Amino acid sequence: MKEVVWGIIGCGNVTEVKSGPAFNLAKNSTLLAVMRRDKDKAKDYAERHNVAEYYDSAEAILLFLLIFQSLLTKLYL
Repeated sequence: MKEVVWGIIGCGNVTEVKSGPAFNLAKNSTLLAVMRRDKDKAKDYAERHNVAEYYDSAEAILLFLLIFQSLLTKLYL
């Protein structure tokens, strides 16, 4: 099975314990990038959840994911 790569726009409290950690725990699944309006909070979230990329605007995360779409099998936001 090919890997599914995820991006989260709005990584707040709900994603802390529910969806966020699950993306990296599921087989063939990786949380690649997160976005939060406060860049410091986005960075903190990314560091704590081993997420490679973090952004403070929806446009920036979408552009990143689109540029690297050749690496993506499916994109769920």
